[in-house]
Amino acid sequence: MKREYFVYILASKPYGTLYIGVTNDLLKRVYEHRNKLVKGFTSKYNIDKLVYYDSSISIQAAIAREKQLKRWKRQWKINLIEQFNPEWKDLYQDLLTGYKPNGFLPSQE
Repeated sequence: MKREYFVYILASKPYGTLYIGVTNDLLKRVYEHRNKLVKGFTSKYNIDKLVYYDSSISIQAAIAREKQLKRWKRQWKINLIEQFNPEWKDLYQDLLTGYKPNGFLPSQE
């Protein structure tokens, strides 16, 4: 069974403070952020809305993508979010039901 890895962006609000992370369990990780179980940047600045995610079957590719996004200018990140999720909707509930937004990007191999 292949494992799936996720790069994700959380926001405090639309156009607010952003956080980029990588995980192999997106539901669990976002739950931890939302419930302030992760001490640090996201809990300090109330960053708990999932606004973007992408997946890969390669941990190396996921980490490389995370590092790439962290180097991007803020406006590029905003453009990426708006292409994927134009309404800045919190996608966490959609993940629970299995819904994927129109802009969902397929796994990169």
